[in-house]
Amino acid sequence: MQTYKIVVYVPVADGEAIRRAMGEAGAGRIGNYDNCSFTVRGIGRFRPLAGAHPAIGAVGRLETVEEERIETVCSGERLRTVLSAIRAAHPYEEPAIDVYPLAAVDLA
Repeated sequence: MQTYKIVVYVPVADGEAIRRAMGEAGAGRIGNYDNCSFTVRGIGRFRPLAGAHPAIGAVGRLETVEEERIETVCSGERLRTVLSAIRAAHPYEEPAIDVYPLAAVDLA
């Protein structure tokens, strides 16, 4: 079964809601554990263009926001559900979400 790493960037104040949405949708399952994730803080930068409806900032103005980079894993069968849950819980109009297929490694 294919497994994926999901990475999403979100304002710090919304991090817990995103982690909860991912976990409830089935992400973060590693062996006998669930809701597994890793978070690191940084600064996100963006400029909303004409036609955008930004949750933070204003059209045409460069914005910086303290954000969390949240990483988790997800099975292929739950991927669409998890991505939908992230988008539903995320405050941004266009959330930055990366999905990476993980290689299966036999350590035996």
